[in-house]
Amino acid sequence: MVDNIVAIIKMKLETLIAECTAYDFKLMLEERKPKSWVKSISAFANGLGGSLFFGIDNDGVVRGLDDMQHVCETISSKIRDYMDPLPDVEMIPQRIGDLDILQLKVNAGSYTPYYYIGDGQRIAFARVGDESLPVTAEQMVRLVLKGSNKTFDSLYTDYKVEDHSFTILANTFKTRTSQEWNKKYLLSFGHVTNTERLTNAGALFADDSPLWQSRLYCTRWDGRVKGDAINDAEFTGNVLMLLREGMNFVKSNTKRGWEKLPNGRKNKPEYAERAVLEAMVNHFIHRDYTVMGSEVHLDIYDDRLTVTSPGGMYNGALIQDLEIADVSSERRNPILANVMAQLDYMEKRGSGLTRICNETQALDGYRDELKPVFKSTPTQFQTTIFASSDTLNVGEHDGDVSETKLTERQMKMLNLIKELPTITAKKMSETLSVSQRTVERDLSALKNKGVLMREGKDNDGLWQILITMG
Repeated sequence: MVDNIVAIIKMKLETLIAECTAYDFKLMLEERKPKSWVKSISAFANGLGGSLFFGIDNDGVVRGLDDMQHVCETISSKIRDYMDPLPDVEMIPQRIGDLDILQLKVNAGSYTPYYYIGDGQRIAFARVGDESLPVTAEQMVRLVLKGSNKTFDSLYTDYKVEDHSFTILANTFKTRTSQEWNKKYLLSFGHVTNTERLTNAGALFADDSPLWQSRLYCTRWDGRVKGDAINDAEFTGNVLMLLREGMNFVKSNTKRGWEKLPNGRKNKPEYAERAVLEAMVNHFIHRDYTVMGSEVHLDIYDDRLTVTSPGGMYNGALIQDLEIADVSSERRNPILANVMAQLDYMEKRGSGLTRICNETQALDGYRDELKPVFKSTPTQFQTTIFASSDTLNVGEHDGDVSETKLTERQMKMLNLIKELPTITAKKMSETLSVSQRTVERDLSALKNKGVLMREGKDNDGLWQILITMG
């Protein structure tokens, strides 16, 4: 009989807990130390909500409360005295077996940050695992933005429009939409204010973006773990440039096989290009730009590539706990997202994660274990795309450079070399409007692919193209 009662109590408690996004147990109401439980209310209100259960010890054993009315009245009084602004809470008495407990349900707040005020302190808390901890400076910025119904990309800056150009944006717009660019679009896109100042979105799309946290680190690792790097690159500036350079890095550092067919050939790349593009775009538009000491990382291994960006899910949820098809389309940077949609880099309905999965699944050699993996923490988001196992004839060619995977910039470099075999890396960088380091990295890649070799000394030698251009 006793065992049956215990089982019923556990089942009831598990049901209540299952309905919570987060929870804390409190054996009793500590009236003299309200901070010990008010901080959890602050954390829940600043996050996704949660519940405090009074009358349950830390081990999850139901002990019950003696005076439910007194507990409810005291909680209401302490919340009024020790919280600003007042959170949205519900007090729900529960009876488990013959014991009374109180569920204090705290709803996610709209007027963040919610502070504990007392003992001469004014502290906002956030949920980290099963603890309620004081928010960091970066978390405070996000809470203030949320409470004021603003986003980072919409904030005004002190940068003047007249001091910045938008050639990359204009050229990309014309290429991808087949429409002529108009300077008036800067205002309609939310890039400038009526006072001719840039928003943060405008600063991210400026040719020489002044936001130094707009960076991309790319690394091709030797093997399946981080160790020795085969190739690496670092880019800073315009978000469209970062996207382009990231895709070029993937193309230069992954395999592209092919299969002969009766009427031609079928390409068999390691990764679906559209899947990688969706992943890159997703991380640029959803990353937390308030995090100043971090950047987007692209890491390529022998069997997979990962894209990692600062900032977890915008709503605080964990992506691995959700069904991908049901993931909300809430956007941390809606202006960036809208511009990327206008440029046809993404769909407006927020189906990017599903598309990554579908495009990967369409590759030859796909197996269930190669399904893309999405993982988030409160501080970062990571996408993992696994390489196809069906990349035939990698590295083979018939004397045509078009069968060797080259980027558009590398093709332009080969054209320059064909016209002037003695051309220097410095001259190429000036002609192509990229850094000399980028040119030198591409030259090294071309030599490793067997496309190009250097004859003679660096100062008086010449380049020789080993594979004819088709």
